[in-house]
Amino acid sequence: MRRQRWLEFKRPIPRRATVALGVAVWVIFFALWEFAVAQAWVNAKFMPPPHVVVGTLYEMLAGGAFVVDIGISIYRIFLSFALACLIAVPLGILMGSFRRVEAFFNPLVSAWRYLPAPSFIPLLLMWFGTGDTQKIALLFIGVLWFLITIIMDHVKAVRAELIETSMTLGGSRWQILRTVVVPAAMPNIVVAMRQMLAVSWTYLVIAEIVAATTGIGAVMMRAKRFLHVDQIMASIIVIGLLGLLFDYLFRLTHRRMFRYLDERER
Repeated sequence: MRRQRWLEFKRPIPRRATVALGVAVWVIFFALWEFAVAQAWVNAKFMPPPHVVVGTLYEMLAGGAFVVDIGISIYRIFLSFALACLIAVPLGILMGSFRRVEAFFNPLVSAWRYLPAPSFIPLLLMWFGTGDTQKIALLFIGVLWFLITIIMDHVKAVRAELIETSMTLGGSRWQILRTVVVPAAMPNIVVAMRQMLAVSWTYLVIAEIVAATTGIGAVMMRAKRFLHVDQIMASIIVIGLLGLLFDYLFRLTHRRMFRYLDERER
């Protein structure tokens, strides 16, 4: 039996190795960070060491108020992303399936896709004020147009032979859409949703630093006023951990929804 080399093209590795490598990269990262501060390569006031940041994070969570802010941020992400998916999934499927639908909507979608979402903040503040609606609208705009385009591309990639065979067997357009196109594209659609959820998290702080009193972004802005860099970095870590958690939940959902893909790869 040939011994597996350290680097193999597209060769799966044991789960234990995956976990070990994933943990190792973070251990190395935090060790280098701690070492850099200890050696005075960076100013500890503006870049406190990891043990200080972790201690600050514990105090913030123990206080309870930060937990409420985390919950508010998750609510904003969840609601805005759900609304974006509610529009993007069916519209992207129709645009990818029917050229006339694409020809009608694509000029609008393409134009909006190149407009930076933060540029709408002044308008959103005038339209919706400083409440949750303005922040949810910004997160919604930041995800919607890209998600439509990605879903459309995945639907276009469905093999033409599947559609042609279904038409030969007498299937109607909506039957083929429902029973062939959507099931064939759905694994990639879920992957696209997972990818765009990560983008939604990157817009969170932008949405919450403007005229906000609640949420992780608001906590970071209050900490900035008093140069509490440890609180800012603790908040960044929380966003990263929440992003990893939601990404894991999406991957788990994908595996359970499409078990046949795992069986095919074996």
